[in-house]
Amino acid sequence: MDPSSSSATCNRKKRKDVSPAEDEESKRFKASQESEEMPESGSSSCLPSITVKQHRLQEPITQNDLMELLRYAALGKAGGVKQPSWCRLRHQKKIKAMNVAIVEGVTQSHFYKHYLTLQHLRTTYTSRVTFTSPSADLASGIFSSEVPESDSLSQRHKEGSPMYKAWMSHPVITKFGTQRRGLTAYVLTQEEMIKKRYPVKGMPGFEEFICTDSVDCVTDSSPLYGIDCEMCLTEKGYELARVSVVDAGGNCMLDQLVKPHNRILNYLTRFSGITAAMLRPITTTLRDVQAKLRTVLPSDAVLVGHSLDNDLKALKVIHMHIIDTSLLYRKDFGQKFKLKVLAETVLKKQIQTEEKKGHNPTEDALAALELAQYFIKTGPRQVVERHLEELWGYAVTEESADCPPTPVLSHRFADILQSLGRSVAFYGKRSDVALDPSNQLWHSSDKEVLASFRRQTKRPFLSVLQFSSFSDRLKSPLPPQEQRYPRVCVDLRDMCVVFAGPFPAGFSQRDVRRVFRCCGPVHKVQMLTSAVRVHAEITFKLLEGAMLALRILNGLSIQRQPIKVTLFILSVGAFLHRCIPNMHLFQVQRPVCGSTLDLDATLDALMVDCFTANNVYAVKLDPSVAESVNVPPKINGHPHAAVDAAQPQLAAAKAQMSEDEVREVFSGFGPVESVVLLATPGRRATHAYIAFESSEDKQVALSSSEALWKHNYLICPALTPPHLPSWVAMTTPNGAADDEERTQAHDASQAVGQQEMDHIRKLDRRLEKLFRSLPDDTLSVVVLVGRTSAPHPIPGLCLMEVKQRFLRTATWERRAPPTRLSRPVIPDQDTKLEPLI
Repeated sequence: MDPSSSSATCNRKKRKDVSPAEDEESKRFKASQESEEMPESGSSSCLPSITVKQHRLQEPITQNDLMELLRYAALGKAGGVKQPSWCRLRHQKKIKAMNVAIVEGVTQSHFYKHYLTLQHLRTTYTSRVTFTSPSADLASGIFSSEVPESDSLSQRHKEGSPMYKAWMSHPVITKFGTQRRGLTAYVLTQEEMIKKRYPVKGMPGFEEFICTDSVDCVTDSSPLYGIDCEMCLTEKGYELARVSVVDAGGNCMLDQLVKPHNRILNYLTRFSGITAAMLRPITTTLRDVQAKLRTVLPSDAVLVGHSLDNDLKALKVIHMHIIDTSLLYRKDFGQKFKLKVLAETVLKKQIQTEEKKGHNPTEDALAALELAQYFIKTGPRQVVERHLEELWGYAVTEESADCPPTPVLSHRFADILQSLGRSVAFYGKRSDVALDPSNQLWHSSDKEVLASFRRQTKRPFLSVLQFSSFSDRLKSPLPPQEQRYPRVCVDLRDMCVVFAGPFPAGFSQRDVRRVFRCCGPVHKVQMLTSAVRVHAEITFKLLEGAMLALRILNGLSIQRQPIKVTLFILSVGAFLHRCIPNMHLFQVQRPVCGSTLDLDATLDALMVDCFTANNVYAVKLDPSVAESVNVPPKINGHPHAAVDAAQPQLAAAKAQMSEDEVREVFSGFGPVESVVLLATPGRRATHAYIAFESSEDKQVALSSSEALWKHNYLICPALTPPHLPSWVAMTTPNGAADDEERTQAHDASQAVGQQEMDHIRKLDRRLEKLFRSLPDDTLSVVVLVGRTSAPHPIPGLCLMEVKQRFLRTATWERRAPPTRLSRPVIPDQDTKLEPLI
């Protein structure tokens, strides 16, 4: 056959016409898929991921919200389930399993108190939100949750029908499920290609193969190209003699005869259609064809073929994205259908007929392409249903009228998953969980729970592990549980407290609040009076307020009396006992206690938390206050001024922030992703969080103090995760602790603090081992349940991440090294502290 005539007569016809109803259904499905798979702006990743919506970060989620996520992750839009209202799960179709770790007895406050110890939880999970503890058992609620009824769900789950039973054991359904998916669901993974000996870069035996210019990731809208090759037997084995490529419309893009490099022993004319006369005038080499192939194929092309591994080996080409029709229409025990059989049965086409001399690669490439298009458009369920008997030899007969009626479909979440052939399992202590006992594995300790799960060779699709050792510890007699949580709250609240003084006689609580609110929202002011001098204890709502107070208010003069600010780290009684009788001692050093020994390291870690790595905290000062705070002359250009509480100058000119103004000021350092103004309803905002798109932009802003000072802005690295509206609010479920409670809490801390930390450390290590044992593309959820006991429920925390081979996100990897913020001892009277701006 003359190659030119072969090219001229190649098949250019389109795919067979489909009915209007099928075409409209296909369009609706494609639109649904494109909507779901649309990547974030600026992101090219096709990996599944989860994020909490910005407007829901400060709203705690409930058990119902968590079930919204789990139902969508398992069933998706094809199962009639919508995206959760509070978060977004991208590329849901690629989720292969779900794992929920329920940690009893641990609260959100425990997480932040032991923030340094919980290294795995704070660094691995990039989505974090407050969780409202349920009144009933959470594990039981997950399995027994009702899935809302939908037409698609009812249609796909006819549990008692013969067709359903045949589907569940069918090799196509076992591999691809029953849902109709986009083409990316059928593209072979790199692991599958390696296992089945497809050419893969870096694998032995393929060193001389060339790579096509492929993108790293394709989408459901990427173009399909059919390909087929014919070979001859030479001295060195099988070599390429002809290659054909067709596009998604059936148009022939390439049909080329190729001269084998080595001497031909057998032309295999019966199969290849190649003769000596056809190859005699051909000068095209394998290298020429490889170059043409790279020109014809776009970077996001998906190659389709039948037993495509043989074609790629003959071409000596490595292509990352392929669909093999011999693996789509699969048989039991690894057997394969012939392309001729599939074309005749599915496409109703006759190829490779006896009257033709050898195979036509263009015809074969088009047949493989149309088989793949049909499978993707129709879905595995319909393919199996339509060709169950003629392809796979299944004979399905309806049951007689004497048979009992088909049971009513259960809408319990666990039952729905099991009806789809997806296993579920519970690991934990024996309890009344709403799940069949055969799917429960009971163990007496967290260690046994983890070991049991890791021993499973085949992981269940939904696994719920219950860790209860910390909760059991809370039931121990000393100290009672009622005394443990206040101690945790006090330890956390200490991080937001500063002491200040001495103040002039008559300086009121309101005056102190007016001075310190320039650093951040003030939660509480308590005056500490003595026979000699007046001091105050100021509790900020946010960690950043205490940080800025330490930096900019040391040395501030009020009626010509210098103020000294120090972190609170002892009870009020101890503070007064040390400082008041010996005034000079207060100016020499600050006392410390166990709860703040690691405060510096905790703040450093919070600065590079995945939620705050790109964020800064900004304060806009009133002009009069800006002239009075302790800032270097090179920034404000004039000496420190005295602030007289009796004069109204602090409120004379009121500063106010607006989102547009903040964006305008800070966008000069880099793209601003979001601005969150901190203000109570009806009041002006003077504090804000600014999120940059990268940590480099954040560092530029932090180093541009002089430019920001011209606008009366002070900034510091953000420390408070955005899901916490107030750091102090998390620690004060029943109001601020009084002096006696605080003293008792610190005493209790000395007794049990080390024991609690050891338990927390073990828990974090076990959760890390659990996460590492999960398969890739597993949705991992860790729920710190919190506490529901009266009189004051204590919120928990929900952490979410999709397990990937590389756990760090791009933002996490680009993060700059943390800036060390030293927190020195109380300075002498003449010492000046540089502000952190």
